[in-house]
Amino acid sequence: MKNYKSGFIAAVGLPNVGKSTLINKIVGQKVAIVSAKPQTTRNKIIAIRTTRDSQMIFVDTPGIHTPKNKLGEYMVDVASGSIFEADVIFFVTSAEREITNTEMDIIKKVKASKLPSILVINKIDAVKKSDLPEQIVKYNSLHEFNATVPISAKSGYGVDALITEAESLLGEGPKFYPEDMVTDINMRALAAEIIREKLLTLLDKEIPHGIAVEVLQFKEDEKKISISANIYCEKYSHKSIIIGKNGDMLKKVGTAARIDLENILENKIFLELWVKPRDGWRNKAKELKNFGYDEKG
Repeated sequence: MKNYKSGFIAAVGLPNVGKSTLINKIVGQKVAIVSAKPQTTRNKIIAIRTTRDSQMIFVDTPGIHTPKNKLGEYMVDVASGSIFEADVIFFVTSAEREITNTEMDIIKKVKASKLPSILVINKIDAVKKSDLPEQIVKYNSLHEFNATVPISAKSGYGVDALITEAESLLGEGPKFYPEDMVTDINMRALAAEIIREKLLTLLDKEIPHGIAVEVLQFKEDEKKISISANIYCEKYSHKSIIIGKNGDMLKKVGTAARIDLENILENKIFLELWVKPRDGWRNKAKELKNFGYDEKG
């Protein structure tokens, strides 16, 4: 299509800087799970924004961190690889924090890619406006970004300006996806992610990071969608915590996931959950592959 712009935009940065919240805000609906806990996103998630003039394919990536297990190594590899596969890069940071060594390493990768890049400073509503210019200068001294856009992904402030800047950096190209498509994630995978999001939200400490969700059944008819899923935990002692006294915690997780899925899928949901220990799965290559955390997966 003549004069039509399209391309892939990778959002990269540390864990918990708001990449998933930003992507959801840009496309106008929930395609990526969100949690206050770091390392929520484990795989690349595609979100698509199509207009009359452009199609922007956003790639939400896991937060880049120092990995402590094979799952962490996989997540970092996914995020780092996305930098070199995109057409434009969003380097997302938080206005609340100082530059870290890990961020410096990420910026080096962005610089090495030689791709157009935008410095996205999120959570500006949490700091004084007078603090922003100094932070902007520090980041731009490490790399000459094509643009710098301060935003609040939560409120939406600055997001339209960010979209405009990103679109200006895209070249001419085709529509890669149908106009009504907002993500390439299938419904089974979406259901698994929503269940995991509720576990992240409702459970404390490290337990949620040792959890994987496998959807066993996703059956749709005219009246409802029936979903059954296994929740795998890394230690046997975690099983009773996830289930809770008299099953209360598992009920809370199921109710919260069901409500969210009904809103997203616009259908009545019947949800069944089971909890099973899977000792040390985050460090076992076979288990990672079974759960979809595999480079070829």
